[in-house]
Amino acid sequence: MDLGLEGKTILISGGARGIGAAIARACARERAVPVILDRDATAISELQEELRREGLASERILADLTDVAQSSNAIGNFAAAYGRIDALVNNAGVNDGVGLEQGDAEAFLASLNRNLVHYYLVAYTLLPFLKKSRGAIVNIASKVAVTGQGGTSGYAAAKGAILGLTTDWAAELAEYGIRVNTILPAEVITGLYERWLQKFENPEEKRHQISSRIPLGRRMTQPKEIADMVVVLLSPWSTTTGQQIFVDGGYVHLDRALA
Repeated sequence: MDLGLEGKTILISGGARGIGAAIARACARERAVPVILDRDATAISELQEELRREGLASERILADLTDVAQSSNAIGNFAAAYGRIDALVNNAGVNDGVGLEQGDAEAFLASLNRNLVHYYLVAYTLLPFLKKSRGAIVNIASKVAVTGQGGTSGYAAAKGAILGLTTDWAAELAEYGIRVNTILPAEVITGLYERWLQKFENPEEKRHQISSRIPLGRRMTQPKEIADMVVVLLSPWSTTTGQQIFVDGGYVHLDRALA
């Protein structure tokens, strides 16, 4: 199916690994130009080389999103030089375990900076270009925003705020033809998730315990499945805006008794 993304320039934060890299691949295979924004130069280079071997185009921005001045300058300079941005995928973040019982306000604020503030920063920096292109924004949130997890107040607060930003931006930007949606992944088997599993005494048992609670297929979500939904939402043929979309095999909304 032609999603109408050929030649579109799509900036993806945290785009060098995991879900972000899967989104970059999906965009490139639709003949869009993914702009991989990340602080890991080696990971960016590896992904760009992979795409080059497939004959697919990409661009890069090397920046640390927790450094507001540095990252906003890098993003703004790239957009001005390139001349157009057609879509934004806000993806970068980490479940960093900053919980309430720590009582550490500085750690909590740092978690918000890692997981929330740059969503606003990048969108603001690119807004003139998105208005011109009548583009689209997809924000990656998390099921933690609606289910809770315990022990991760900063991450949960950030992801909950992303849901609010999505609906507010969708309302504010509708007059410019800009659509804004959010995807809420649940259990997605990325490299980071694999490393988390390895912390358990029996990683395979833990994997099975989690997978058995996922109604559809009793399996975790693949990053590509998140990416496939992203490109549909980015498509200019889509009229979807202001929505929260769960790509999780029914994990959040279907009865646990189904397991």
